[in-house]
Amino acid sequence: MTAPKFIPKKIILLLIILVIAALRLGSFYGVGPLALFTPMGAMGLFGAAYFKDKISPFLFPLLTLFISDVFVSFALFPQYRVGLLYAGWYWTYGAFVLMILAAKFILRDVNIKTVVLSILSATLIHWLVTDLGLCIQENKFSGSLYLEKLITAIPYELRFMAGTTIYSVIMFGSFELLCRKFPSLKLNVSSGSI
Repeated sequence: MTAPKFIPKKIILLLIILVIAALRLGSFYGVGPLALFTPMGAMGLFGAAYFKDKISPFLFPLLTLFISDVFVSFALFPQYRVGLLYAGWYWTYGAFVLMILAAKFILRDVNIKTVVLSILSATLIHWLVTDLGLCIQENKFSGSLYLEKLITAIPYELRFMAGTTIYSVIMFGSFELLCRKFPSLKLNVSSGSI
């Protein structure tokens, strides 16, 4: 059995995700100009685009979401905590799994068109799945209630899309600039690295 190989690309990708996750926590305190926007959608898309193995695209963004959710539920919003997290957390995490799956398909080639398409699909998935979860969680599912929740959620989903867009520009742009400066970071898609 050989020792795991040191992969600087993976370290750089993880660092970018962790820095952005820290910005998420800062946003709850109103710190910084991006305090109104969440980076979580962008983190899922970023992981889907650049981690090429089967586990990392899901593991790192979802683990980061989980760790920050635990912090938020204990330190900032304990009144909304049900157990370790918040009520209906599994719908949010399910939406993120679906977003990452869609992005894995869409972002096989990272370019402006595919990133925009993945942002739109992530927002749509988040909107449809989390609002469905709210209806089911209340044990009152009906088409009219679901439509009402979808309409009510439009301002939030527009902010989700804006946050996903802003943080995608930051994350994808930062990594692509690093790849230009350090060509060894470029992905070797044919070998399935990272």
